[in-house]
Amino acid sequence: MKKDSLEKIRKEVLNCKKCPLYKERGRHGYYPVIGEGREKTKIIFVGEAPGLNEAKTGRPFCGSAGKILDELFNSVKIKRESVYITNIVKDRPPKNRPPRKEEIEACVHYLARQIEIIKPKVICALGNYSTTYIMEKFGLKKKIQEISKLHGKIFQSKKMKIIPFYHPAAAIYNSRLKKILKNDFKKLLRDPDS
Repeated sequence: MKKDSLEKIRKEVLNCKKCPLYKERGRHGYYPVIGEGREKTKIIFVGEAPGLNEAKTGRPFCGSAGKILDELFNSVKIKRESVYITNIVKDRPPKNRPPRKEEIEACVHYLARQIEIIKPKVICALGNYSTTYIMEKFGLKKKIQEISKLHGKIFQSKKMKIIPFYHPAAAIYNSRLKKILKNDFKKLLRDPDS
């Protein structure tokens, strides 16, 4: 059996029809958003689902929320290309609605494999959906609360640290959340191995 790779996952996602969201891709000429960044990195950022700009380009966080994410990276002097960025769901839900449970279930095995390949020291979960999935997957189900209570806290699983953040899109119209995000991102300045 060939070694699993991010490229293999990319090819599988391009041909995947397990989730009904692939129909949106075909109907509108969208791309799936598999992820981008370094395969050998200590940090993965996981959002919930692609937005319109992301679906048009196939790149994660390249729209308004992406500009905020870039600003957050700059605030802690982390280069975007030094981390890996992906989503739970690889195709855009219609009208940017949250992904449904069955869509997440049909798609998360790709994310699980991405995490297994990269073996990060830290997973940064962006928003409620990502936080819930990541914390459940890594044995922290009992600690799950709404993002307003979890943001910026560091949780240790057996394999890695998990840091939930507000989703950058939440800060588009709320400057108070942007300040909170910037403050929470300072946790990334700590050594991920410590």
